[in-house]
Amino acid sequence: MFTGIIEEIGTITSKEKMQDGIRFSIEAQSVLRNTQIGDSIDIDGVCLTVTGIGDDRFTAEAVGETLTKTTLREFRPGRRVNLERALTLQSRLGGHMVQGHVNGTGSIRNLVQRGENYLLEIALSPDLLHYCVREGSIAIDGISLTIAHLNEERIGMSIIPETMKRTTLKFKKPGEPVNVEVDIIARYVEKFLGGKTDSSLTMDKLREWGY
Repeated sequence: MFTGIIEEIGTITSKEKMQDGIRFSIEAQSVLRNTQIGDSIDIDGVCLTVTGIGDDRFTAEAVGETLTKTTLREFRPGRRVNLERALTLQSRLGGHMVQGHVNGTGSIRNLVQRGENYLLEIALSPDLLHYCVREGSIAIDGISLTIAHLNEERIGMSIIPETMKRTTLKFKKPGEPVNVEVDIIARYVEKFLGGKTDSSLTMDKLREWGY
């Protein structure tokens, strides 16, 4: 489990094809502290297991559906990525509950400065938009963000300068794909409602109430 509060920006230093996936080497500093082989690190929103650790880098492997559903397959050496270690019992939950299980990808449609903040708009498929509500949480490339507005094609978020500074958003351009993880609570609610067909509680009601 993660918070969506990025600890540092790392750099992909190598990409090695394996029989059933890809092994990445990632240059980092902060996330290496107290990290051991077998620990989980969120890389651009994707939870991967650390398979090797060096003085200034670590390795992680991605296989199967993870490569199909995420932007990892497009990673190249030199790419900057958002990094966050998994929560511990002593961690503060500063963002929202992020699993590191990407639900799909979106495409940046707009990223412009508006006053002191920035406007980020991302086009999503209908199956992802289904779980989005105004003022709801969403993880974009592992970053915990709040949805400010949405329509039938895209969502919009206001990005504060500190978030731009500490994440890879400052490198992004319109047209680039991003990893998307919708709010786990929305998915649990839908599953609950799916088994309670006689309930007066509906997804439309929850959206109306701001959930």
